[in-house]
Amino acid sequence: MIKIAGLILICYVFYSGFLFMVQRKIMFPRYMIDVPPEGEVNVSGMEKIWLKTGRGTIESWYLPPVTKPGALPRPAVIFAHGNGELIDFWPFELKRFTRFGIGVLIVEYPGYGRSKGAPSQSSITETFVTAYDMLSARADVDAPKIILVGRSLGGGAVCALAAKRPAAALILMSTFTSARSFVTKYLIPGFLARDPFDNLSVVRSFYGPVLIMHGKRDEVIPYKHGLALYRAARNGKMIMYDSGHNDSPPDWDIFWRDVESFLKDAGIL
Repeated sequence: MIKIAGLILICYVFYSGFLFMVQRKIMFPRYMIDVPPEGEVNVSGMEKIWLKTGRGTIESWYLPPVTKPGALPRPAVIFAHGNGELIDFWPFELKRFTRFGIGVLIVEYPGYGRSKGAPSQSSITETFVTAYDMLSARADVDAPKIILVGRSLGGGAVCALAAKRPAAALILMSTFTSARSFVTKYLIPGFLARDPFDNLSVVRSFYGPVLIMHGKRDEVIPYKHGLALYRAARNGKMIMYDSGHNDSPPDWDIFWRDVESFLKDAGIL
């Protein structure tokens, strides 16, 4: 029995070590995403901005707000996408923010698309802090009204940013409480999560308004994660959609009405 127990322990140690080594390939499946040709996305007025970080240059795109002459500065959004996406997938949908008079900065992850480096919580946080500092220094941006918006893994990116820089509001779409909760599903201890993204603790300490949007049938990040984030927020609002993960929101027109209403209640619009 001692030998059997020892063999099981050795196998478990190797199993845990293997998952520790490959978890970033699972969390950041960048090599599985086809990168569109450069220049394929063409949105009127869009600025391409290369951010210089200690991990290499990172691509970001800025969509200026639709405003009347002399109406500057204006609020701005920093957007972080899901782990199986690229910034190329988002400009046309996020352009709706610009109709509210809000600029949008879409930031790529290190190692994704045409950007250098490798993704991790540390490198992503550095990238988004760099993006924030660049955006807040622009004369056409109202820095106290910067809004952080993240979808899925992007919720972890903007929460990591919110822990470093002030924000007027936080919008989390289909976001998890912590990456550690997924590590334990594989029967290994949570401390082995290399990129924990403890979103719950960030939301708990965030003083501004927080909007949680989650599909009640989400098969990737269960609805209970969104509910826990909402309950942790000091000033939270939750909107539940009848959807899963990749089809959330099921109706983008309703989504934009919900976002506009939230931003008006928050005093940003």
